[in-house]
Amino acid sequence: MGREVRSWRLHTRSDLSFRELARRINPVVAGWINCYGRFRPWELNPFLMRINTYLVRWIRQKYKRLAAERKAIAKMLEIAQRYPRMFAHWRCTVAAVMI
Repeated sequence: MGREVRSWRLHTRSDLSFRELARRINPVVAGWINCYGRFRPWELNPFLMRINTYLVRWIRQKYKRLAAERKAIAKMLEIAQRYPRMFAHWRCTVAAVMI
């Protein structure tokens, strides 16, 4: 799974919007959550948090004013609060970060 996510090279796809990224990765990530997260979801959480890290790298690359990591993380959390179902893995990860 890690190799698959790295092969997407999300941080270099600054031509895509946030919704287009979600449309591309959601089917795959939702399948992983349904398959591997069924019996041991706590073991899947570090991997899903790593996808969030790749999304933060994408934000930093696409929006130069958000190049600082703290600003990019804050922006991602703001988007996650506004659209909590945009990415399939946000049901599992972002809610835990916001609490």
